[in-house]
Amino acid sequence: MSNAETLITLIDMGFSKDKAEYAIKVTNNQSVEAAMEWLLAHGDEELPKSTNVQEEQPGTSTGETASAPSTSTPAPTAKSLKCDDCGKLCKDQSELEFHAAKTGHSNFSESTEEKKPLTQEEKDAQLVILEQRLKEKRRERQDREVADALEREKNRIKSGKEMAEARRRMEEMEMKKIVDQRKRDKAEEKAARDRVRAQIEADKAARKARDEKQPELPKVSSTTNATTTAKTPTKEYSQTRIQIRLQDGSTLTETFNVKEQLSAVRVFIQMKTNIEDAFGLMTTFPRKVFNSEDFEKPLDVLGLVPSAVLTMTKAI
Repeated sequence: MSNAETLITLIDMGFSKDKAEYAIKVTNNQSVEAAMEWLLAHGDEELPKSTNVQEEQPGTSTGETASAPSTSTPAPTAKSLKCDDCGKLCKDQSELEFHAAKTGHSNFSESTEEKKPLTQEEKDAQLVILEQRLKEKRRERQDREVADALEREKNRIKSGKEMAEARRRMEEMEMKKIVDQRKRDKAEEKAARDRVRAQIEADKAARKARDEKQPELPKVSSTTNATTTAKTPTKEYSQTRIQIRLQDGSTLTETFNVKEQLSAVRVFIQMKTNIEDAFGLMTTFPRKVFNSEDFEKPLDVLGLVPSAVLTMTKAI
């Protein structure tokens, strides 16, 4: 609201023009309510005297000489401005412009009728109305602040719920991924065990078939030469008997092809004991702990032919 509008509003409420202008100046024209609160608090105080007002002699102006008295009849002096549409009297042009802007009236004229000041009863009534308006403004401001605070709290709670829901969905997705990966790992392990089991069964069947078809070795005939000694050929083994000592003290025994890898023995142990945790193998005499590379070597290369005793150990 402009200074002129604020000034006219305060004058309509019964305050003097000088005090209204000073209140607007003191409050930096913040609002009508601020100026009214200042006037109510300082209504009985006198305004400070201005040092910039130049005193003028009645009927004269600065730098000019008094004109000679006129002998003609003076014209009537306009004391106010009147709204021809509603009959309201305005003290000056600024009040008239405010009235026109507020009502939309456009027909005005000068009037010799002086706008009468408010009586004490009217001033008291205006003060009551003013105080009531101030209370309503304060109440509206408080209600608006409470509503804004409630809206902010609702938005905060809504945002918190949305974040919690998003976090929960992310956790569910991560858990689902972990479960699916575990299922795939178990399926791959089962497929690998099935392949090894099938290979072991195939090897057993092949060994059995070879054993059934293998001919007897020919007997070595002795010679008549007493100084000649017959040499016994080195025997080649196709199978080896492996005894495994488990960690609980029990034992397992199985016959393997000498060309099978040591990993076949580990798979055999897993099939018989359902042990899924990693474990190692070693020989007691001579003492040898097999590493990961040894599990890829055949049994005859590792010296586990024609028989051997293996002991289960913890994984290295």
